[in-house]
Amino acid sequence: SPKVMENEDYKENPPPADGSKVIISDTDHLWGLGGSGAWVWKSFTRGHNPIFMDPLMRCYNYPPGVGPAEKPEYEEIRRQMGQTLRYAEKMDLAAMVPSGKLSSSGYCLANQTPGDAEYLVYLPEGGSVVVDLSATVGKLIVEWFEPEAGMVTETWTINGGSAATSLTAPFDGDAVLYIQTSAN
Repeated sequence: SPKVMENEDYKENPPPADGSKVIISDTDHLWGLGGSGAWVWKSFTRGHNPIFMDPLMRCYNYPPGVGPAEKPEYEEIRRQMGQTLRYAEKMDLAAMVPSGKLSSSGYCLANQTPGDAEYLVYLPEGGSVVVDLSATVGKLIVEWFEPEAGMVTETWTINGGSAATSLTAPFDGDAVLYIQTSAN
C-alpha cells in the first residue's frame, strides 16, 4: 500500500501499475479517513486495487446518525467501489493492462487481444475522449456508464481500427466508457 508520504499523486493522479507487484491503494494509508468516487475510478483504471477504510459506526463511540461514517462522500466511495466491482466481474480483468496512452484522458485499462478486445476508460471531467482503437479491427460495442446515476445510459456499435476515435459522453459529469469486441 502506497503511503501519502511516499507519493502524493496516489490521491489525485495515481501512477499506472507496472505489473511488478500488486498495488493495494488504501484510503487509510493515503488519507486516514478520506477519498472520493473519482479516486476509486482513477485508481482502478490505472491497475490498482482500491480499498476503502470504511469508518464503521461500531468502531467509534458516536451516537447513531453522527460521526465520520455519515459523511455523504463516504457513501459515494462505497457506491463507486461497487460499480468498479461490476466492471471487474464483467471484463476479463486478468488480461487488462493499464494503458493510459490509448486514451486522451490518461485513465484506461485495455486488453487488445484480437477478438476479445476490451477498453475501460475513465473521464474525470466527462466530455469527449479520443481512444486509440487501431489494434482492434471490426465491430465494437460502446457503452457509456454514468457514475453519478449508477447506470448505463447509451450503448451502440462502432468500427474499430482507428488511432483517433473521438467519443463524447451523453451526459454531464465524470463518465466511464466501456468498449468491447462485438460478437457480430
